[in-house]
Amino acid sequence: MNNLRSIEKIIPPPPAHMVGDGFRVHNFFPGNGLMSLQRMSPFFLLDYGAKVEYPPTDIPRGVGVHPHRGFETVTISYQGKVAHHDSTGKSGVIGEGDVQWMTAASGVLHKEYHEEEWSKKGGLMQMVQLWVNLPAAHKMDPPGYQPLRREDYGLVFLPKNQGTVEVIAGSYKGVSGPAHSFTPVEMYNARLNKGADVLFSFPQQYNTAFLVIEGSVLVNDDPVPTDFFVLFANDGQEIRLETPDESAVVLILSGEPINEPIVPYGPFVMNTKQEIIQAYEDFNNGKFGQLED
Repeated sequence: MNNLRSIEKIIPPPPAHMVGDGFRVHNFFPGNGLMSLQRMSPFFLLDYGAKVEYPPTDIPRGVGVHPHRGFETVTISYQGKVAHHDSTGKSGVIGEGDVQWMTAASGVLHKEYHEEEWSKKGGLMQMVQLWVNLPAAHKMDPPGYQPLRREDYGLVFLPKNQGTVEVIAGSYKGVSGPAHSFTPVEMYNARLNKGADVLFSFPQQYNTAFLVIEGSVLVNDDPVPTDFFVLFANDGQEIRLETPDESAVVLILSGEPINEPIVPYGPFVMNTKQEIIQAYEDFNNGKFGQLED
């Protein structure tokens, strides 16, 4: 434990805001003023939709058609069902534990909303959306879409019935996840039983954070409640995660930073102001395709 990575900040959920009429989210970065645009690179944005109950409706709630360029959107469903359509013709529905990983790259229109049959019944919604930046060499690649089902993740059974680690991207204890990423990214769901004591290790230069989805945990002996975010310093490799009092679910994120300029504006994340201007010109000229609202 001589190479323990220290905690830089433990962040409570910032005030919630609505994205469209279907996603009530807490933005942990970059909009909370607590860290720079580069601090969690290659992750640029994290919106966390803590549990909220939606009443039944015949008109699904969500976010209408909008563009993206220069990065990837990764939506993780913990409760509820989310549907997706984009201008390349890709579509899908993710349920509990599933992920949709959309590579906007050179430009795409998409919409996300509560799945129709789920909307008619209503229920609990809980989700995470991440924006994962792309390096300049891949910002203008063709768009892509990866529907990732929970049953397809790499699965590590922890010893002594401590729980499981679902590997969405990267690898843990030699078990790899199915997601393709353009730079090295580690993304896991640790589903831990009461009494678990687990070590994770990442290269020191990787930007690393945990988000507590369910339960309360100890991280390097510091207590962290439900819905709190833990940002780690880049001063070690190992992190200790314990669940002394109750079972827990923790989203684990770590990635190699992209050391390039970042110029974000609205739905675009590029390297220069001129590229942002070009993105708006291309969008206004219909180069992102067509998608009905």
